[in-house]
Amino acid sequence: MRAMQIPSDHPLLLSIVDDLAERGWSQQDLFLPAALTRELAAECRKRAADGELAPAGVGRGTAQQVREGIRGDHIQWLEPGQAEPCDQYLALMDSLREALNRSLYLGLEDFECHFALYPAGAFYRKHLDRFRDDDRRSVSAVLYLNDEWQPQEGGQLRMYLADEVERDVLPTGGCLVVFLSGDVPHEVLPATRERLSLTGWFRRRGDEPF
Repeated sequence: MRAMQIPSDHPLLLSIVDDLAERGWSQQDLFLPAALTRELAAECRKRAADGELAPAGVGRGTAQQVREGIRGDHIQWLEPGQAEPCDQYLALMDSLREALNRSLYLGLEDFECHFALYPAGAFYRKHLDRFRDDDRRSVSAVLYLNDEWQPQEGGQLRMYLADEVERDVLPTGGCLVVFLSGDVPHEVLPATRERLSLTGWFRRRGDEPF
């Protein structure tokens, strides 16, 4: 089974746009077909088995460092042409980028994303996705790749919303969470099993800081 690229005016994408405009975040529990979700999960595990995923750092550029007390995931960035399932996902994200630009005038230029594998017990402390010295990341998008995830297994994405509201999202396969990168602090809670996702950001054009 193959997922086809969808037009930027597809109702699913427009629902995400409306959610972002109204409240700054969106949760779509069935964003991807199960077959494509499984293919992406298999690609992530293959790269991990081949030693291609590396411990994620904190910060950016020369100041980046691995700090397991803050985050414990292992990552590898996606590049076009590496694998068919990844290219299908990138095509879908480009349709979403077009929808966001057309309706919200965000001026999003590109999308970057990486596989993220959290070993059992790993976490990511509360943070914002936008760097202090680089505000190009505008919209965050997290797609979960975990089969038959159960609430007791933990691993929730916890978003800290307005009026001291907290929202927890189970990392269930096929679920997509989208939120404004500079407005929604969030964390990843530890889980009792391995946790897989594709984590990415839509970015505006901007100058690299010196």
